[in-house]
Amino acid sequence: MKAIRVHQLGPPEVMKLEEVPDPVPGPGQVLVRVAAAGVNPVETYIRSGRYPIAPALPYTPGSDGAGIVEAVGPDVRTVHPGDRVYTAGSITGTYAEKCLCAENKACPFPRRISFAQGAAINVPYATAYQALFHRARARPGETVLVHGATGGVGTAAIQWARAAGMTVLATAGSDRGRDLVRQQGAHHVLDHGDPQRFRQIMELTGNRGADVILEMLSNVNLGHDLDVLARLGRVVVIGCRGTVEINPRATMSRDASILGMTLFNATPEELTAIHAAIGAGLTNGTLNPIVGKEMPLAEAPWAHHEVIESKAFGKIVLVP
Repeated sequence: MKAIRVHQLGPPEVMKLEEVPDPVPGPGQVLVRVAAAGVNPVETYIRSGRYPIAPALPYTPGSDGAGIVEAVGPDVRTVHPGDRVYTAGSITGTYAEKCLCAENKACPFPRRISFAQGAAINVPYATAYQALFHRARARPGETVLVHGATGGVGTAAIQWARAAGMTVLATAGSDRGRDLVRQQGAHHVLDHGDPQRFRQIMELTGNRGADVILEMLSNVNLGHDLDVLARLGRVVVIGCRGTVEINPRATMSRDASILGMTLFNATPEELTAIHAAIGAGLTNGTLNPIVGKEMPLAEAPWAHHEVIESKAFGKIVLVP
């Protein structure tokens, strides 16, 4: 089979399309023929060597994919050949024609969702859920601000928040992006290049501020976020590309919280809850993954350039 392989950490061009043996499922494992693989920013950090945990080399990137179960290993009882599944993690990497995952990481999804959309589920929707509900403890009736809302996590967060009865403010940097987040259900859409956007947030909330802020670029926005938080407000740091200086006094006056998160820290119990909620949302139609671009597997290096340069509207997926 064909797969993307990384033999040394470095720029996107270290990823090469190669011919490798088909993986064989062992006990408790599932072999998926990949129809689409999702590209996530964290995969660019791992590939570049800028992530705290380095993979054993060589490796195939990717945790998110969708396809058809081709075979199952011994003791697998809940997944069967022919099932349509998305992967909630992969043993061998999803940037490939086939991948292995654990039985509990092969999740069914309804036929109304395409394979490309299936590849856009795991990291974006699980991250958004973890940030909103497990870290920020967001509640119906609260106001949520999603910064940089055009990517996979941002669009997922808007859908989750709307379904839970929250008022959603979202920022985007282009007319196309603002149209996208408006279509996903944002009540108020702001230009995140407008220097007046933080004043507008206060006006839109009656000078109360946002209860929850999901921050995709905290090194740019965090200091300003603290000025537009409501009393007892929470900022969840989802993305960061550098350092930032803040005034802690802004947290004191509001009894505010700054909460970091990474999906890798989610407990098994949290992951079980997340994927149960995802399954329900996909089935009842409140969740609708947005695919911004489909690219051939061989173009994985270009996909990494695109995702880190924030050129994606929705999710970038690779098609073997």
